Amino acid sequence: MFIITHKVRKTVLYTRTHHNVIITLKPYFYERFVILFMKRLLSLVFIFVSAASVSRDRPKLVVGIVVDQMRQDYLYRFNNKFAEGGFKRLMNEGYQFKNAHYNYVPTHTGPGHASIYTGSTPSYHGIIGNIWYNKTNDRSIYCVADASVNAVGGSEQRGKMSPGNLKASTITDELLLTTNFRSKVIGVSIKDRGSILPAGHHPTGAYWFDAKTGNFMTSDYYMDTLPAWVKSFNKQKKVNEYLRNDWETLKPIDSYKESTKDNVTYEKTFKGQEAPAFPYKLSELVKENGVGIISTTPYGNSLVMDMAISSIEGEDLGNDDITDFLAVSFSSTDYVGHVFGPNSIELEDTYLRLDMEIKRLLDFLDQRLGDDYLVFLTADHGAIEVPSFLQDMKMVGGYVDRIELTTYLSDKLNERFGKEKWIKDVSSNQIFLDHDLIKEKGYDPYKFKRALRDIVISFDGVANAYTADELLLRNATDPVKKLFENGYHQKMSGDIAVGFIPGYLIGSGYGKAGTSHGSGYTYDTHIPILFFGKGIKPGKSVEKVAITDIAPTLSMLLDISLPDVCTGQPLMAIFE
Repeated sequence: MFIITHKVRKTVLYTRTHHNVIITLKPYFYERFVILFMKRLLSLVFIFVSAASVSRDRPKLVVGIVVDQMRQDYLYRFNNKFAEGGFKRLMNEGYQFKNAHYNYVPTHTGPGHASIYTGSTPSYHGIIGNIWYNKTNDRSIYCVADASVNAVGGSEQRGKMSPGNLKASTITDELLLTTNFRSKVIGVSIKDRGSILPAGHHPTGAYWFDAKTGNFMTSDYYMDTLPAWVKSFNKQKKVNEYLRNDWETLKPIDSYKESTKDNVTYEKTFKGQEAPAFPYKLSELVKENGVGIISTTPYGNSLVMDMAISSIEGEDLGNDDITDFLAVSFSSTDYVGHVFGPNSIELEDTYLRLDMEIKRLLDFLDQRLGDDYLVFLTADHGAIEVPSFLQDMKMVGGYVDRIELTTYLSDKLNERFGKEKWIKDVSSNQIFLDHDLIKEKGYDPYKFKRALRDIVISFDGVANAYTADELLLRNATDPVKKLFENGYHQKMSGDIAVGFIPGYLIGSGYGKAGTSHGSGYTYDTHIPILFFGKGIKPGKSVEKVAITDIAPTLSMLLDISLPDVCTGQPLMAIFE
């Protein structure tokens, strides 16, 4: 309705249906308007139509894709086997940043997803790990744990999740704020943190896979009951359909030249299977491993894609001129990578099948939205080669046992300062001290931390260590130290941050198989960034860019507000 009123007389002069706009004239213009109205009518209509077309320059739907544990080199290592409509289409028709990196440590899933969507580092957004020691409560905390909420549609413990630990706004939050919450935002992943952190603080919904029930679930932070479309999806029990299949290689196994041979000692295997070798008879393995085994197969990604497409249909995403946002995180690449390693046939096959799922999504979006959508693809971290494989290849690699490290540090501190429990926790490559005890014994906390730093450095496998006081100076010119500064949160982080020699893993129970991530080295930091779709011209850049640059780029593309602690910069090559 197009209503024009006199500001003093409150008289309605003209009413016309046109974009629901109400115009109020000041007295000075009232008389002139009567004369000029008919001349200006066509001009006004043109202006409003033009304004509407400007708003439609935003894509109807943004799809953010995070591939868990995807290294940049996988795009080229497996390229000769990719189909034309999946990764290759994103690379050839979109804009690719070939030298994109994480700009902090530790490189884990929780911080990765938070940094992508906030445009900031853990030093600001507060997600300093997947799990970390909470100094206030003297206990460990999971990055999306929330004891105050309850499960909806799944098992009790898996439902006590929310974005409450994320201390910054996301690009999805800002989209909602800019559109006055008319946009719809959905997060979908097997992992709860892969869904919750990207979806932000006030989404339409965030859904993750419950390995106990085989359903997608949420918590009452978001809603009291699952939407009808989610209930309908769960009733289909697609997880059971996938697990009736054997996992065999998509292509002849002899053609997997980019990987080591099948059944090698560098790989772990499933409970109930003697060797890590194809085929994997999932219909039998599910009996001992439960339906959660799907996470460590390519079918976990297929299940997530089914749910993602159902969310577009169920929520009618992209159906009007108000931009909607779907955040999808594919977690099975991470599970497979951890168990079998970056050089396994299992991982290569998982990426070939994910390529087919990417094609399925793009084809679906083409059919539903034409060219009125925008996609970006990236990863939450990379991964190290299996250290025992590196050792066998006469390259730098090894293991640091966390228990041995903790024991060593305790013994050295006891020798120097007396036998006490000085260390409260060692986790996420950080050491937390008992400050009350240090004060009680009369030691200077600054000198105590420096002494511990020097002890840490003396341990085999450690490359560097920094005290909290050093990191809080925020003045590093050394690129390695800068990574530690960006990962250090003044309120939440520990007293000593520790880095290890390249090729080394810290942990317990690795044996000689499987791998992980978390360092500031390129195998963990170097990830893909691809933009594709509306407003994106084809191209490539080798300029070094940061993961924190994605969110401000989206802000500029969508003409919306920046996340509140965004430290990244727009990727200028896209706008040139």
